[in-house]
Amino acid sequence: MKKMKFLTAGLIAAMMVPAAAQAQTREIRKDRQELREEQRDLRNAQRRGDRGDIREARRDVRDARQDLRESQRDWRRETRYQNYRAPFRYQQFRVGSTLRSNYYAPAYRPAWDSRWGVPRAGRNLTYVRHYNDLLLVKMRSGKVIRIYRNHFRWR
Repeated sequence: MKKMKFLTAGLIAAMMVPAAAQAQTREIRKDRQELREEQRDLRNAQRRGDRGDIREARRDVRDARQDLRESQRDWRRETRYQNYRAPFRYQQFRVGSTLRSNYYAPAYRPAWDSRWGVPRAGRNLTYVRHYNDLLLVKMRSGKVIRIYRNHFRWR
């Protein structure tokens, strides 16, 4: 009997996590819509209103932006570290080691390398994220050329 209650509680909890995530994205969508409406009201006030109307419309836009930022921050806080599981365990690679192709699949290749303060990947080279490490890998052979350890620190 206790086992059945425990399993039922676990099943209910597992079903509630996606529902909470959907509610947060719905809230973000609603906040974006409110921001657009407030911006439209501000434009209308600037066309036809007096100073008081414009000031009030600007205040409403500022409040709507703040609500949107808070909703996005809450969503990121909830989903960032939630249940991250890579298809493989962490392994420290060395320069010269060879990766299997699933380690440098497109899902693990960051698109923008200039933001992280690393030089651009050359011809037939790509950057690959492996947990917090950033690896420079030859595309054809899978050979590791350079390693940036702890390049992605969790903030």
